Amino acid sequence: MPNKPTVKIMLLDDEPFMLRLLARQLENLGFTSLFPHASGAAALEAIAHPAGAPELILLDLNMPEMDGIEFVRHLVEQRYTGSLILISGEDERMLASASKLVQAHRIDVLGHLHKPVQTEALACLLASWQPSLRGAGQVRRKAYGADAVRAAIANGELVNYYQPKVVVGDGRVVGVETLVRWRHPTDGLVYPDQFIAVAEANGLIDDLTHAVLREALAQSRRWADAGLPLKVAINVSMDNLRSLDFADFVSREAASAGVSPADIVLEVTESRLMTDLRVPLEILTRLRLRRFRLSIDDFGTGHSSLVQLRDIPFDELKIDRSFVHHAYADPTLRAIFEANLSLARQLGIEVVAEGVEDDADWNFLRETGCDMTQGYFIARPMPAPDLPGWIDTWRTRLSPRTATELAGAIAP
Repeated sequence: MPNKPTVKIMLLDDEPFMLRLLARQLENLGFTSLFPHASGAAALEAIAHPAGAPELILLDLNMPEMDGIEFVRHLVEQRYTGSLILISGEDERMLASASKLVQAHRIDVLGHLHKPVQTEALACLLASWQPSLRGAGQVRRKAYGADAVRAAIANGELVNYYQPKVVVGDGRVVGVETLVRWRHPTDGLVYPDQFIAVAEANGLIDDLTHAVLREALAQSRRWADAGLPLKVAINVSMDNLRSLDFADFVSREAASAGVSPADIVLEVTESRLMTDLRVPLEILTRLRLRRFRLSIDDFGTGHSSLVQLRDIPFDELKIDRSFVHHAYADPTLRAIFEANLSLARQLGIEVVAEGVEDDADWNFLRETGCDMTQGYFIARPMPAPDLPGWIDTWRTRLSPRTATELAGAIAP
C-alpha cells in the first residue's frame, strides 16, 4: 500500500458524531488525508473538482435527501474509479444487496460494516487494499469477432483444460470438468467468456463443441489406458441441442474413442431462454437412454431452473458458486444451498458444489454432506498432462488416513 498519509479518503455520513468517530479510527490506523462530508450533494461537488476524487469512500447508506444508493448512481455518472466501504445500521441482507448493486456498477467494494464501526473490522478491510490497482479491473479486454473464432476452430487453436472434481467425504478424485481455452497465436491464452458468446451468436457453437468433445473423449481414453479412470464432464450449450443429429454425433464419437457413455457427463448450460423444449428434451432423453450422464449446470442462475429439473432426466445438479462460497457465514446463501441440496437428495440426484475457495468452504460442504465439489481450493483448471502430478500433490494435503484410502482408489 502507498504511504498512508497520502491516501485520500472521503467520509460521508449525515451524523457529525459518526464522522468524528470514523476520522479518529482512521487516524489511529495511520490515515490522515481525510475529507468528511455530511451530505451526498456536497461530496459529489467535491469529487467533481479536478483534484477532488478520493481513492476510498466510506459511505453511509442511510442518509436524508440523498441516500447511499442514489449517491452510488451519481458516482457512476462521474466515472468514479476508486473503492467503497459501505456502512449502515441495516441488517446483513440489506448490506449484502447494496454491495452487489455497487459491484454491478463496476465500482470496487472492499466490504461492508455495521454501525457502530469496530476499528478491528475497519483495519481488516484496509489491510489488503491496493489503491494503486484501482480501475485496473475496468480495462476493456480485447473483443474477438466471428471470423477470428471461426479461424481458431479451423486451425486447431482451441485447447482443453481440466478442473478436478472430488468427493467431499474423503477427497477422492473422481472426475474432471472440461473447460476450453483459446491458445491465440499473438494474444496468448484467451478465456471462454471472450469467445463462447461470439460462437453462440454466429452459428459456430456446434463446431466449437464438436472440437472440444472429440479432444475430451480422446483424453478420457488416454487417462483410462494409463490406469486413471475419471468421469469427464463436457459443457453443452442449449444451442447444441437444436439439431436432432446431436445425440447420434455424441454416441458415435464416444464409440470411436472407446469411451463408455457412463464415464461421460454432459453439463447442460442455458445461456438463453428456449421457448420450445421439444427438440432439446428429445435429444437429452435419448442420450440418457444411451447411459450418458446429464448434469444441470449453474443451478439457480440464468435460465437453469426448476422447470428444466422437472422436464429433463438429470443425474447431477451443480450448485452455482455464487451460492457456495462463503455460505457458511451468510444465512441467506446457506439457506439457498441447503434447500438445493435437500431438493436433489429427494430426487435422487448427485450434487456438485462449484466455487469452493478456502478451508471454510470445504469444511462447510463436509458438514452439509454434499457429494462432490470443485473450485480453486482444490485446483484451478490445468492442461491434461499436469493432472497426474496434481493428484499426487492433492493426496499430500489430505489427512494420512484419507491419503491411505486414496492410494488404492486411483492409480498414480
